[in-house]
Amino acid sequence: MRFGSQLTSLVVLFLFALAVRAEGQDGAGAHDVVRSTSERIMVVVAEAQEYADEDSERYYAQVQEILDPVIDFRGFARGVMGPYASSERYRSLDEPGRAQLRGQLDRFTEVMRIGLVRTYSKGLLAFGGSRIEVSSPAPDEAQQSKVAVEQLIYTEDSKPYIVIYQMGRDKSGDWKLRNVIIENVNLGEIYRNQFEAAARKQDGNLDAVIESWSAIEVKDDGES
Repeated sequence: MRFGSQLTSLVVLFLFALAVRAEGQDGAGAHDVVRSTSERIMVVVAEAQEYADEDSERYYAQVQEILDPVIDFRGFARGVMGPYASSERYRSLDEPGRAQLRGQLDRFTEVMRIGLVRTYSKGLLAFGGSRIEVSSPAPDEAQQSKVAVEQLIYTEDSKPYIVIYQMGRDKSGDWKLRNVIIENVNLGEIYRNQFEAAARKQDGNLDAVIESWSAIEVKDDGES
C-alpha cells in the first residue's frame, strides 16, 4: 500500500472523499451526486489557496458546510465505538445507563465531526488541481438502499488513488456517506480498533476515552 502507516494521509483523502453532498430529493443517483459535488469541493479548495493561511476559520466553515449534510456522523461515531455503543449493550443497560450512553455518543459524534474537519481540512489543499473520475452506476441503482461508488483520484503519482464510498439512504431517501475505503484500507475499522484499544486502556471508562480523543484532535489541529 502506497500510504504505508501514515494515518494522516489516509484521513486527508478520507475527508476529500467525504465531500459528497446528498441531494436525494432531486432524484440524483449516488454516482451522480459523487461526481457533481466532488467538483464542488474542488472549487472550494482552489479558492482557499488564496486565503486559507490568513483566514482558516472561513475555510473550515466552508468545508464543514459541505460535509455536514452528507455524512452520517452519528452512525460513523457509533461504528467507531463498536460494541461499546451497540444495540445489544444499549438494551442491557438500565435507564440511567442508557441516558449516559446517549450522552457519550452525542459527545463523541461532535468530537468526530469538529475534530476531523478542523484537523485535516488544510490537507485538502494538497489536492487542488487533482483530476477525478467516478465509475458508472449499475442499472438498478435507483432501487438500491446501499451503493458502493468507486472514484479514482489522479495526483502526481503514476497510479490513481482508489476510493470506495459506502453510501446508504436515510429515512428521507437522501444519500448519506457511511464509510470509505481507500486503497483497501477501511478507515472505519482503523478508528474502531483505536477506540477499543483506548477503552481497554481506560478499563471501559468511555468518558475518559472521549476526553483523550478530543485532546488528540485539538493537538493535531494545532500542528497542522
